[in-house]
Amino acid sequence: MLSDSASPLKAVLFDLDGTLLDTAPDFAIVVNLLLQRHGKPPIEYSLIRATVSNGARALVSLAFGINEGDSEFADLRQQLLELYSQHLSVKTKPFDGINELLDWLEAQRLSWGIVTNKPRIYTEPIIENLGLSERCATIICPDDVQRTKPDPEPLYLACKQMQCAAEQTIYIGDHRRDIEAGKNAEMRTIAANYGYINSVDPAKNWNADFYVDHASELTPLIKSLLS
Repeated sequence: MLSDSASPLKAVLFDLDGTLLDTAPDFAIVVNLLLQRHGKPPIEYSLIRATVSNGARALVSLAFGINEGDSEFADLRQQLLELYSQHLSVKTKPFDGINELLDWLEAQRLSWGIVTNKPRIYTEPIIENLGLSERCATIICPDDVQRTKPDPEPLYLACKQMQCAAEQTIYIGDHRRDIEAGKNAEMRTIAANYGYINSVDPAKNWNADFYVDHASELTPLIKSLLS
């Protein structure tokens, strides 16, 4: 929990997949399209959802039961990414409660931004298609830094662009690396337990400052930090 000496809140940063946006339905489409292309049966949505936060490589491994050392791995990953680029915003949308939170943050004149390990080539079109690009104060992708999460570099860069200190910022994420990145940056952290949580590493083990089970819980929680 926060100490009485915690700095006043100035900004909120979000991880993208599984925290700000529910992107798993589009990943499910492309994974099963790729399986169909190769004459293989579809796999359950729940398995894909739990794997999304680990990226395209993990999805290829899940779908085809292979690893990066296999000869066909690189080609399958490229096919997956090409399919995904064609299905970026088919079913992707903010989690329930996120739009209300963003409206409230903006009404309070609190900046908000995105720090993601998702490459910019995919991130920017999604944000633009959802009408969030003009509202978002910063978008930090792996393209922008030398070291990605859990290193704090992308979080520091986001704070620099928003002109606020790390200790005045909250970072919200649905993966251990998000919370570790926030801790490494000395930010306050919220674990999004509604996101793409891998059952072998539950959010309760991440040592976040706060936990929420639904995105609708974020607004009252952050309000309480301002009181």
